[in-house]
Amino acid sequence: MLDMRPDCERCGMDLPAADPGAFICSFECTFCAGCAEALDDRCPNCGGELMDRPTRTGDALVRHPASIRRHYKG
Repeated sequence: MLDMRPDCERCGMDLPAADPGAFICSFECTFCAGCAEALDDRCPNCGGELMDRPTRTGDALVRHPASIRRHYKG
């Protein structure tokens, strides 16, 4: 199951699990759309491809809540 990180690691923008617009690599590093574009869809941590993160909504989000641990180091 995806960690569903709550923020962009590069700029700190909030990325709610139920909203589209987040991008992840295979290690679940998470970036907003603007940062993913600026990074040319490559993870700066591992070099992997950044892909659209699926959303998690409704009962699935209630049963399996998104992470609250923020990763932005600002």
